[in-house]
Formats: sequence, C-alpha cells, structure tokens
Amino acid sequence: VQLQASGGGLVQAGDSLRLSCAASGRSLSNYIVGWFRQTPGKEREFVASLAWSPGVINYADSLKGRFTISKDNAENTVYLQMNAVKPEDSAVYYCAARLLYSRDYNNWGRGTQVTVSS
Repeated sequence: VQLQASGGGLVQAGDSLRLSCAASGRSLSNYIVGWFRQTPGKEREFVASLAWSPGVINYADSLKGRFTISKDNAENTVYLQMNAVKPEDSAVYYCAARLLYSRDYNNWGRGTQVTVSS
C-alpha cells in the first residue's frame, strides 16, 4: 500500500488543521494506520492510530482531546484533525500503515510539514 500525506502548512496558534493520508494500491481494511510526527533532533513521536476494522482508535495521552483521527472508507483515506494547535505541534507529520497482525509499521508516506506560529 502506498500512502500520501497532505494538508500541512503554516497556521497560527489556536487554529485548526486537517491532515489527510490517502492510500492507494490496496484497501486499508486489514491495516492499522498511524500518524507520527518528528522535529529535528528528536525521535519520531506517536500521535494516533486507527485500526480500519473494527475502528479501534488510540491517541498519545498528551494529544487526547485536541487531535482526532478518522477515516473515510470510500476514499480509503485517514484524517488527522488538529484543533487548538500550539507551537510545539510544529513538526513533520507522517502517516504509516501496518497489517493488523504485524508489530511494525512498514509502509510510510512522505511527511507533511506543519508549522504553528505563536
């Protein structure tokens, strides 16, 4: 499966932003899709994940309540709604996928840059 993340940009603190992760090549019905982010000099950080079926969702504890992950079955796309963004949310955001029975994410899309100004 090929993944393409988009929707990043420059926003102000307090704004909302929605990232998209479009999948092609095969259906995501047997996958878990995750969002991760990374800033220079830091390790990649887990943001949220969604198991396509039956729709189990997990969030990083620090982001619960501000970020929402969702999916569009028809579009084979996963979204990350980011609300009340903060400067510390600035990062390159990546989406990735792993099969339901796999431990590792081995399908990664190119990242999309999110920059939040104060």
